[in-house]
Amino acid sequence: MNLRNLSAWSIRNPVVPLVLFAALTLAGIVAFNRMQVQNDPDIEFPAVIVSISQPGAAPTEIDTQITEKVESAIASLEGLESIRSTVREGNSNTFISFELGYDVNDLVNEVKANIDQIRGDLPEGIIEPRVYKVQTSNNSFANYAVLSQDMTMEQLSWFVDDTVSKRLLAVPGMASASRSGGVNREIRVILDPARMQSLGVTASQVNSVLRQNNLNAGGGQAEIAGVRQSVRVVGNAETAYELGQRRISLGGGRSIKLADIADVSDGESEIRSISKVNGQPVVTIDLSRARGESDVSVYDDAQIVMQEIEEEYPGVEFVELFNIVQYTKAQYESSIAALVEGAILAVVVVFFFLRDWRATFISAIAIPLSAIPTFFFLEYMGYTLNQMSLLALGLVAGVLVDDAIVEIENIVRHMRMGKNAFQASIDAADEIGLAVAATSFSIVAVFLPVALLPGVAGQFFENFGVTVVVSVLMSLAVARMITPLMAAYFLKPHGHAEHANGPWIQRYARVLEWTLDRSRAREIKDARIERRGKIGFFGKLFAHLRGDHRAWVMGIGLLSFFLTIFMFVSTPMQFFPDSDLDFGQVDLEMVPGTTLEQTEARAEQALAIIEDQPEVDKVLMTVSEGSARFFVTYLPERERSSQEIERDVSVLFNQVADARINFRDQQGGGGGGSGRAINVMLSGSNPELLERTAETLVEQMGDLSEIQGPRVEADLQRPELIIEPRSDLAASLGVTTASLSQAIRIATIGEIDQNAARFSLSDRQIPIRVMLPENSRDRISTIRNLPVPTASGGSVPLERIANIRFGAGPTTIQREDRKRRVYVSADLAPGAEEGVAKKKINELPLMQDLPIGVSNAPSGQDRWLMEFVTNFQIALASGILLVFAVLVLLYRRLMSPLVNMGSLLLAPLGGIIAIKLTGLALSLPVFIGVLLLFGIVAKNSILLVDFAIEAMEHGQRKYDAIVEAGQKRAQPIVMTTVAMTAGMIPTALSLSADGAWRQPMGVAVIGGLILSTFLTLLIVPAGFSLADGIEKRLGPALRNRFLSYRPGMDTGEIRGRKSGIEPAE
Repeated sequence: MNLRNLSAWSIRNPVVPLVLFAALTLAGIVAFNRMQVQNDPDIEFPAVIVSISQPGAAPTEIDTQITEKVESAIASLEGLESIRSTVREGNSNTFISFELGYDVNDLVNEVKANIDQIRGDLPEGIIEPRVYKVQTSNNSFANYAVLSQDMTMEQLSWFVDDTVSKRLLAVPGMASASRSGGVNREIRVILDPARMQSLGVTASQVNSVLRQNNLNAGGGQAEIAGVRQSVRVVGNAETAYELGQRRISLGGGRSIKLADIADVSDGESEIRSISKVNGQPVVTIDLSRARGESDVSVYDDAQIVMQEIEEEYPGVEFVELFNIVQYTKAQYESSIAALVEGAILAVVVVFFFLRDWRATFISAIAIPLSAIPTFFFLEYMGYTLNQMSLLALGLVAGVLVDDAIVEIENIVRHMRMGKNAFQASIDAADEIGLAVAATSFSIVAVFLPVALLPGVAGQFFENFGVTVVVSVLMSLAVARMITPLMAAYFLKPHGHAEHANGPWIQRYARVLEWTLDRSRAREIKDARIERRGKIGFFGKLFAHLRGDHRAWVMGIGLLSFFLTIFMFVSTPMQFFPDSDLDFGQVDLEMVPGTTLEQTEARAEQALAIIEDQPEVDKVLMTVSEGSARFFVTYLPERERSSQEIERDVSVLFNQVADARINFRDQQGGGGGGSGRAINVMLSGSNPELLERTAETLVEQMGDLSEIQGPRVEADLQRPELIIEPRSDLAASLGVTTASLSQAIRIATIGEIDQNAARFSLSDRQIPIRVMLPENSRDRISTIRNLPVPTASGGSVPLERIANIRFGAGPTTIQREDRKRRVYVSADLAPGAEEGVAKKKINELPLMQDLPIGVSNAPSGQDRWLMEFVTNFQIALASGILLVFAVLVLLYRRLMSPLVNMGSLLLAPLGGIIAIKLTGLALSLPVFIGVLLLFGIVAKNSILLVDFAIEAMEHGQRKYDAIVEAGQKRAQPIVMTTVAMTAGMIPTALSLSADGAWRQPMGVAVIGGLILSTFLTLLIVPAGFSLADGIEKRLGPALRNRFLSYRPGMDTGEIRGRKSGIEPAE
C-alpha cells in the first residue's frame, strides 16, 4: 500500500481508520482539558545573573573593585556569548548569556564556582554574591494591595510575610508571592553623636559588642547525674529596654550603659520606599507562577486562597491592582472563538458551492478531526495553550478543510460522471492523492524550518511552527482516510450531471484560451521565414514578445514581482505590532541625591496627570529616593488604545519640573536601556569620548519629528562626599581605610544584614540597627566629628585623620562585553512608526560616521531580533527549497517544479496591498501570514500543473490538457480560497480582545489569498506551457551533448545509440 491507494484501503477497511480517529479525537479532548493556558510560551535560554551588593558604595568603586573582577572571572567560560553589566549605587549586576545547547543549571554551578574563587579579592563589606539563572516564566502575573483597619504598617507587613505568602505559596504552580512596600520590624539603636564623641565610642564598637553578646549560643554537652544534657548560653535580651541596660566596654577597664549613648527602641525600619493606591500607603504582594504552569489556573486558585484569608481575618482586604491574566483569558477566548467562527464560515462556503448537505458535512467534519487530535500531540510534546499555538490554529483554520474540499469536490465530479459513490470515492481519491499530499507537504515544508529556528527567538516560535505542522499533517490524514471513506458510504449519487461548467467557469476558460494563444507569434515567425528564409534565436524571441500571449502574461507576473518589492520597501516596518494592552508602566527619574519627600512630591504631580485620563482604572505608585514607578491599569472599555494613551500622556509629563518621566515600552524597549520605544546603544573603551558622542547624537535626534524627548540615559552626576585618609597620620594611629569605611557605613546607614547584630523573638529574629539619628546625618559637622576607632582602643574624630570634600560621580555605569556602553533613548511621537523612526536615526550624520573607538553593535533584545531576522530568512529559503524538493518528487522533472516555484513570487503582493489599505504596519505577523501564502500558492499551482501533466501522460495535447486542467481545477481552487478567506475573517476583524498579532496576519492572508489565486489561475497555465516547451527543446539537446545515456538503454530498446556503445549484459 502506498500513499496513492491509502484512500482505497481505508474505504475497504473502514473500521481501522474510524477507530483510530475516534481514539485520537478522544485523546485530543482529554489533552485540551489538561493543557496549561499561558500568555507566552515558557522560554528557557542559557543565561546567568551575578548580583553583588555593597550598601553605600559608589558606582565608580563597585565598577573597579567588583564588576571588573567578576567579568574577568567568567570571561573564560565555555560557550560564553556576551557579558552585560550594570553598576548602580550599592549594587553590581552582571548578565551572562551563553550559546544555546548548554544546560543552564550546570552553567549556574560553573559561574558560582568561578565567583567563589575570587571571593577573597572582593571587598569585605559586600553582601554574599547571588548567582541564579534567568527564568522568563517568573514575571509577575498579578499584584494586590493588602489593607487592614486594625493593624499597623509593621504588623500588616509581617502578616503578609508570615501568613499570606505562606498560604499563597501552597497553591500548586505558584513560584513566588513577594511583598513590596511596608516596613520591617527591627531594634533601633540611635546613637547620640555628642555623647559618642565625649566618651570616644564608635558606632562599629557598639555594633560589634551587641553582635557578640546579644545572642543565644550553643555550649556543647554535659553529663550530670547520668543524663546527657545540651548546654545553651542564653545572652539575648528579652526587651529593647533590657538591651539598653547592657554595658558597653570602652577599654581600659571602663564601661557604660548602652542607654547612656543611644536611644534603644523596638520599632520599624527607616522608610526608603512608599507604595500608594488612591493616596493611601499600602502593602502590595506580587504573584508569579512556576515554569510550565498555567497563568489562569494559578490565578484562579490564588483568588480562592485570598477569599479564605479574608473570611478568616475579617479586617483584612485584598484589592487587585494589576493582572495580565484577564488579558490572557481574553486572548484565549477570542482565539478559540475565531477558530470556531472561521470553521463555521468555511463550512458555509462549501455548502454554497456544492449545494449538498452530505458533502458539506463530510468536509466540515475534517476540521474537528484535524484540530482536536493536534492538542494530543502538543500536550504529549510538552507545549501549552499560549498566544503562539492559538495564533497557529487561527492561521490554519481554513487550511484544515482545504484538503477535504479538494477530495470531496473531486469525488462529486466523478459521481456526476455516472459512477456510484463507492467507486467514485476510490477513483477520485486515487487520482488526486499525490497532489493533495504534495500540497500539504508544501505547507509543512514552509513551516517546519520555522519550528526548527535556532536562537532565543526560535524557542518562542517553536510552538507556533510545530502546531502548524502537526495540524496540517492531521488534515492530510483526514483527507486521505476519513473523507473518502465517509463519501463512499454516505454520499448519494444523482446520475450524470454537469460539473464545474457554470458561466464563470466558461468565462475563465475563454480567458485561459486567450492567455495560451500564440497564433500571432506563429504568424510573425512564418512571415520572417518567408522573407529571409530562416529565423534565428532573437527573431523567435522578438516574435514571442510581440505575439505570444503567454509572454505577455509572464510579463504581468514579472511586473507583480517588482511591484511587491517596491511596496515592501515603501511600507513602514516594525518588528512587533503595537499591542493594545490593559496595563502600562511609567518610570520617573529625578536628579541623583533627591530625597524621598522631594521625589514623592513630583510623583504626586505625575500621578495626577495619569489619573486624569478617563481610560485609567487604578494606579499603583511606588516611590523611592530619586525614582518612582507607576503601574497603570486601564478600563476594559475605552476609546483610546494603550499606545494612543501613552503617546498622548507622554507630552503632558513635560509639565512636571525636574523629572524625567516616560512610559516603559511593553514590547521590550528596542534592546534595553530605559525601556523606552527607541534605544540606541553606543559602546567603547573611552568613557569621555562615549559621552561626547552620545550628546552629539541627542542633538541630531532632536531634529527628527518622529521621536520626542531624546536623552542620554544615566547621564546625570550624583553628588558624593569624598573622604581621603591622611595616610601618615592614619598609619601612626593604626587606622586603616577598611576600618574607616566600616565605621562610617555603620554610623550612616547601619551594618549590612549579614553582619548586623540580631534580636531573637519567639517566632523570628530581627536585626539590631546601630546608626546615627536621621536629623544629624544631614549635617557635615556630624560626619567630621564622627569617632573612628584606633589601634590602641581609643578613638579620634574623622576630620583629624582624613580630608572631607564634596564631589560628583556617575549615577550608573553600564558595560557591554567588558567595554563601557551608553544608551540614547527616546519616545515615539504620536502617530509615528517605529520602523521609520529607526531608519531616520540610522541615517543621521553621526550614525553614518561614528568616531574611531565607538561602535553601535546591537545589544540584548536588538541582538536577538537581528539574529531572528537572519534565521527567519534562512528558514524561509529552506522552506522554499523543501517545497521544490517536494515538487521534484511529485513530478520527477525539473521545469514544472520551477513554474510552481515561480508562482511563489505572486504570494506576498495581495497581502502587502491589504496592509497598505488598512493602514497597518509591516510586522512579524504579516511575515508569518506570507509564509502561509507561500504554501497556499504552491498548493494551487500544484493542483493545476499535476492535472495537466496527468492528462498529457494520457495522450492529450498540451494545449487541451492545460485548458482542461484550468476548467477542472478552477472550482476546487476557488472553493479552498473562499473557504480559507472566510475562515480568516474573524481573525482579521479581531472584534474581541487585543488583535495586534492576529489582525495583521489575517488581513495579509486574506489579501494575499484573493490576489494570488487570481494571478495563479492566470499566470501558472501560461508559465507551464512555456516551461514545458523549453524543457522539450533544451532537454534532448543537452542530453545528446553531455550524456552517454539514451532512452531505452534500461529496457534494451536502444534508440540513437552512439557508435561503440553496447548495452550491458
